[in-house]
Amino acid sequence: MRKTLAICFSTVLGTLVICGSLLAHHGTGVSYDMGKVVTVKGTVTDFHWANPHVQLYFDVKDEQGNIVHWGGEMLSPAVLGRRGFNKNTLKAGDQVTVTLNPSKVGNPVGVVGVIMLDNGTVLQNTGRTTPVLPTQTQPRE
Repeated sequence: MRKTLAICFSTVLGTLVICGSLLAHHGTGVSYDMGKVVTVKGTVTDFHWANPHVQLYFDVKDEQGNIVHWGGEMLSPAVLGRRGFNKNTLKAGDQVTVTLNPSKVGNPVGVVGVIMLDNGTVLQNTGRTTPVLPTQTQPRE
């Protein structure tokens, strides 16, 4: 009886530990203002194609002409691959207009929604069926 009880207790405890760590991921709404959309124009400095999320880094000139280093979180490489992205889609030096949900604390980071290249190509990172184009959003204040 004690052995059965110990096995049941260990199984339940192990399951709770595993499930707890699964719930810890995906805190997007905690860090980013998902109700606000901003658009910034800049130059790609790095496109980091890796799990769990692809990262886009780009430089933007602020109103005073200073360079601000931005970072954008994207979906996983597997999901982006199904949307036509690959590790060579964006390269350092590419001019981009990025629409994103910004950091809640005002840091120059966000969750990328749409990227528009200089040639007019629109790359969609979000799960929306209709992309929100950079021209449809409010500029960053």
